[in-house]
Amino acid sequence: MQFEQYIAELSRVRLLAPAQEKVLWRKFKEEGDEEARRLLIESYQPLVFKQALPYRQMQTVMDIVQEGTVGLIEAVEHYEPEREVAFSLFAVHRIRGRMLNFLQKEGDSDVACMDALPVGGGDSLKDNLADMSPSVMEQAESHELAHRLHQAMDRLPAKEKAVLEGLYMQSEAAGDMAEGLQVSISHVYRLQKNGIRRVRGMLSRFMHNW
Repeated sequence: MQFEQYIAELSRVRLLAPAQEKVLWRKFKEEGDEEARRLLIESYQPLVFKQALPYRQMQTVMDIVQEGTVGLIEAVEHYEPEREVAFSLFAVHRIRGRMLNFLQKEGDSDVACMDALPVGGGDSLKDNLADMSPSVMEQAESHELAHRLHQAMDRLPAKEKAVLEGLYMQSEAAGDMAEGLQVSISHVYRLQKNGIRRVRGMLSRFMHNW
């Protein structure tokens, strides 16, 4: 499937009503209903799209989508509805993590953030898909995570912090980062990998309590 076909399929996804979603989670988690599982995965596919959108110009974009979908499936499998944490917030980190792991293995983790593909009428495709905007609770949880992430970043060694900020927050090219730090590109990726590992370690207890 090409990315354009994926987008066409995605535009037909229907957002679940809260009551309907609650029933599906109960059926899947308590009764092992595979159809409920399928519907949950399908209805949250827009989360994968939103995370894959910055990579749409890459030849491997559908591989990235596939990795994100694996992350979504893993999130559905591990999600615990009784914790009352919004699934979209829980899932997005697994989706993004799968994508970034794939990019690291491919040696192409430097990707600039881009706007959504334009469609008719001047609106973006993202605006025309199902609304996955976070609730007030999700926003509060996201802000808390962002605060803890910044604290973790501040505790990193200087070069690791510079690499993570450059690649993920400022969308700098790995080559430019290497030149600015006067190191090789491979060393930039090592700094990136080490920085991510340290940040994950510092956030592990917080993430476990979601």
